[in-house]
Amino acid sequence: MLNISNLHVSVEGKKIIRGLNLNINSGEIHVIMGPNGSGKSTLSNTLAGKDKYTIDSGEIVFNNSSIIEKSPEDRACEGIFLSFQYPASIAGVNNMYFLRAALNSIQKFNDKEEIDSSTFLRMIREKIEIVGLDESFIKRSVNVGFSGGEKKRNEILQMIMLDPKLAILDETDSGLDIDALKIVANGINGFMSKDKGILLITHYQRILDYLSPDYIHVLLDGEIVKSGDKDLAQELEKKGYSWIRELSTT
Repeated sequence: MLNISNLHVSVEGKKIIRGLNLNINSGEIHVIMGPNGSGKSTLSNTLAGKDKYTIDSGEIVFNNSSIIEKSPEDRACEGIFLSFQYPASIAGVNNMYFLRAALNSIQKFNDKEEIDSSTFLRMIREKIEIVGLDESFIKRSVNVGFSGGEKKRNEILQMIMLDPKLAILDETDSGLDIDALKIVANGINGFMSKDKGILLITHYQRILDYLSPDYIHVLLDGEIVKSGDKDLAQELEKKGYSWIRELSTT
């Protein structure tokens, strides 16, 4: 599904990603962990095609096609979804309009019929309970007045409704209490299937108590220096990153 080969990325002239390699197959959940400044968010923003993230060299192939020259809009329409570490608020645009417009943009891109308002309302009513929000939220402006946990759950609702092939979740668990964490994890589990992939970026092991990741990767100084299974995340929780850094320099 996703193949990243020897990727080098700079932000405003500063090199952040340094020769990163990563393969995600359909049906797999990959987790990226690492200290602040290691390049985690740079990786997610680069995959989404955001401005200011300059690919110096390397390749990103999604569904057998290079996406390096593609716009963020085309990447989204082809099935890449990014949940933001700090979800933006959009005053004056309600959730229902925003989500329906986004979904119909994807429909149009893929030469499919647009979804009418009554059909969409039925769809979102079926999904909103998954993330523990009531129907009033779809009538409110996007993230305006939402708590941190509500913003994160709203991001998961967007993911479920847009139904991407690859979901990149950038610190979706940050700032969540235990109840919200369980709801977000349930939403991720409900979304996941054999034809989808997830790249989850996190600082902490706790969300992994509710997920079944296939691989844990440690990112240090713009490179993946160690990969393993769920046990690796638990080891990082106990020891921190210093021992990984020592290993990578020996």
